[in-house]
Amino acid sequence: MSGLTAGAVVLVCLAGGVGAVVRVVVDGEIRARTGRALGTGVVNVVGSLVIGLATGLLPGPGGSALLVVVATGFCGGLTTFGTAVVEVLRLAGARRPRAALAAAAVTVGLSTAAAGAGLALGRALG
Repeated sequence: MSGLTAGAVVLVCLAGGVGAVVRVVVDGEIRARTGRALGTGVVNVVGSLVIGLATGLLPGPGGSALLVVVATGFCGGLTTFGTAVVEVLRLAGARRPRAALAAAAVTVGLSTAAAGAGLALGRALG
């Protein structure tokens, strides 16, 4: 278990479940309010920011158990690369190449920028 206690593994599982529920709720609310599939992009960018922030705030040799719970558990359940890719493919299949390219750019570009900003902020605060 990579040095994680059984309790930490349970916390990762619980945090992953909470993250997944947050993803479904946020995605549903955004779709209901805008009629657009923006929720996946939002949760991926926010999750990337949180992972970066946690990594900057909770450094340690091999990472702390709390970092694993937050980053792997909660953010792993919150963010979803696979769903983002399917959304890009659906847009491409609907002959909307510009929208597909924009969705891909948001997923990769903004998520990477958010993780970098979170990491920098976490290091500055930590």
